[in-house]
Amino acid sequence: MSAFYLLPGEPTRPGTCRKKALCGQKPPLKPREVWAIRTRLQIQGKRRDLALFNLAIGSQLRSCDVVALRVSDILTGNTVKDRTVIVQQKTGRPVQFELTEQTREAVHAWLEQRPLDAGSYVFSSRVHSRGHLSTRQYAWVVSHWVASIDFDPPKYGTHSLRRTKAALIL
Repeated sequence: MSAFYLLPGEPTRPGTCRKKALCGQKPPLKPREVWAIRTRLQIQGKRRDLALFNLAIGSQLRSCDVVALRVSDILTGNTVKDRTVIVQQKTGRPVQFELTEQTREAVHAWLEQRPLDAGSYVFSSRVHSRGHLSTRQYAWVVSHWVASIDFDPPKYGTHSLRRTKAALIL
């Protein structure tokens, strides 16, 4: 049996929420919020962030799968695929998703400015020479996107992007 230790002010049961922490599901972004972030990234010329944002929303992938995308997953020759299949890390199941025209353009613009081979990560790490962007760094980037449109960053997270497309469809 594993033991756990409570700090002063901590909840009495494991798994319960703290008073100041936000609990439960984080909401998806609304269409005007998606538009505001996308426009801001385009105006600022942040190609990597725009490609990451569009891929995260369009693919509905978990953060660990988005950051681990390889060039060969989304590129054929010199063109971005219309549709691709990847195997999810968490479930081990293949998932197919379409890349919209807007996403393909953003990804192409991002990949065009960097020399990459097919085995490279689309969103490579700036710290590790052969690694990909970490999920923690991705979460930090998402919080900056949300803060840039004057929203509360703790209210939204990487899973908000995953839930956005489904909410827009419904």
